[in-house]
Amino acid sequence: MVFKNLGFKNRLASSASHIRMIGDAIIIRHILFSLPFGVLALLLESGGHPPAKKVVLILLAAASARNAANALNRVVDAEIDARNHRTAGRHIPAGLLSKKSLLLFSALMLGVLVVSAALLNPLCVMLLPLAIILVIGYSYTKRFTWLCHYWLGLACAAAPMGAFVALSGTFKLSYFFLAGAHALWVAGFDIIYAGQDLDFDRQEKLHSVPARFGLKKARLFALISHVGTVILFLCLPLFWKLGWLYFTGIGISAILLACEHIIALGGSEKHIKIASYSINEVIPLFILAFSVMDIYFGSL
Repeated sequence: MVFKNLGFKNRLASSASHIRMIGDAIIIRHILFSLPFGVLALLLESGGHPPAKKVVLILLAAASARNAANALNRVVDAEIDARNHRTAGRHIPAGLLSKKSLLLFSALMLGVLVVSAALLNPLCVMLLPLAIILVIGYSYTKRFTWLCHYWLGLACAAAPMGAFVALSGTFKLSYFFLAGAHALWVAGFDIIYAGQDLDFDRQEKLHSVPARFGLKKARLFALISHVGTVILFLCLPLFWKLGWLYFTGIGISAILLACEHIIALGGSEKHIKIASYSINEVIPLFILAFSVMDIYFGSL
């Protein structure tokens, strides 16, 4: 009996360790790049009072789509990662996880996405093929177009757009301003991130803005994308009642974006990681936090 208990505990510990490795492989915390904007869309469209059932289903759909995309990306890029000294330590090239594990995880997440959409409304079901194309297609885009960063932005922007559509069952012009801001923001910092692989991408004939146009012009692409992000965020009060607290959050985020571009000029892997990851992990939280305060307390 003791040995059976020990065997069960060992299997449980092994399973927990495996799940943690999958979480590490897909960088689970980067769900912050999408989920806060999905929440913001819910609050804006519902006036701060979204239906609880739809909140759960929408967040499940957004999280599962993001996780499916990242898991699949690790599988599709495994051989490329193995040849790049910067990424050779990732879980599949390093032999810590198998492709099968991440493919199964990706399939599970896609299943959650499909079920969640089916429980929301017919339009969400109709849009599922497009969502899946965005999720799956991103992993292949750098093989044929330097617009891959903007494809990633569109895939991430499916979170707020999906939240809007799930609540209203229709499309409105206003939805495209938040989705567009989100898409340009992601594309901008992904271009910064891709700068560190410029030489490798050219050698492997992979496509990116830095590989196509060079580092200096790539930084300009990223800057213009982020200027567009701020402009589109500033347009949201045209459609929803948002006041000075919201504008304060956007102002802080604009300053952080400016700092991001200055830090990226350092050029080292450390500088790029801070600029493209660390700063952008907190920007959505600032925007969401100040938006929440404005929605619930702005009129006090």
